[in-house]
Amino acid sequence: MTDSIMSKAATMEIPINSNGDTGTLPEDDSLEQDLQQVMVSGPNLNETSIVSGGYGGTAEGIIPTSSIKGPAVRYNAEFNKRIPVTGLGSNMHHSSSSSSMTAEETTRGVAVEKLETVKKWGLNTYKCTKQMISERFGRGSRTVDLELEAQIEVLRDTKRKYENVLRLARALTNHFYNMVQTQHALGDTFADLSQKSPELRDEFGYNAETQKLLCKNGETLLGAINFFVSSINTLVNKTMEDTLMTIKMYENARLEFDAYRSDLEELSMGPRDAVAMARIEAAQQQYQVHKEKYERLRSDVAIKLKFLEENKVKVMHKQLLLFHNAISAYFAGNQQQLEQTLKQFNIKLKPPGDDKPSWLEEQ
Repeated sequence: MTDSIMSKAATMEIPINSNGDTGTLPEDDSLEQDLQQVMVSGPNLNETSIVSGGYGGTAEGIIPTSSIKGPAVRYNAEFNKRIPVTGLGSNMHHSSSSSSMTAEETTRGVAVEKLETVKKWGLNTYKCTKQMISERFGRGSRTVDLELEAQIEVLRDTKRKYENVLRLARALTNHFYNMVQTQHALGDTFADLSQKSPELRDEFGYNAETQKLLCKNGETLLGAINFFVSSINTLVNKTMEDTLMTIKMYENARLEFDAYRSDLEELSMGPRDAVAMARIEAAQQQYQVHKEKYERLRSDVAIKLKFLEENKVKVMHKQLLLFHNAISAYFAGNQQQLEQTLKQFNIKLKPPGDDKPSWLEEQ
């Protein structure tokens, strides 16, 4: 019955006049009675069904609202509103909000920590830049260790000279390698010509043997020179460079120490009220921290310079002796002495075909 009434109401026409006002609906006593009956004995809200097919549709697609689970609601007839009724879901909402607040607090803590780190870095950079400019224009004082500064300058000069030795030794190696390769090709050519020229077989044969002997001695000398270059490279680009990195850290620590020392001196010359005394105490703490760092790195630099000098003398004594003996033996044509020199310094030559990749590596 309800369906027939709703279908009937839905199909009613509402006339509209030319002024846009609705016309007067014809009176229908039967429709009014049916509506009153629906209002009095209407269906229970708990048993209401949702019809997917529209009014007057078939029974297919009808979903009982009792099967739909969701928050309970209360209907306020006076204000025509649906008022949600809180229940067990409030506990879940409270726990989710608590976890959300905890995550926000953690994120906020990390952000504050990063901001504090950036703030300290910016303040330290400002003080160091100010100190550097003051030293550059002669208005600021700097801490100087004359003995240590002289040793550092000697090290830098020594490194520049050893780099030049390394560059020249590498150039010698490249030129000598090309000469050995040329001698090897020339020996092969003489040997081939001795086979194809019967009238000059002996002459080509002698020259081929000489070039092969020179090539063999040249490869032995190349082994000695390569060992010399490798040792100098390690000394210059690893041992000396490591000491220079420590020196750079020491110089940065010295600049920071002088910056905080100057800051403390400026604050000490100012007023002595409560705020100023608090700032002086904080500056005193920072001064002490950077002073300890400066003294520790200064001690590290002094120790590394001492060991570097001892290591340099030991390494260069061995390498210079090797270089001299190998060059002298080669140009004197003393093959036995040249081989003995390599044995003396435990230098092993690679076999002729050792540089070529194996058949497995070629795959």
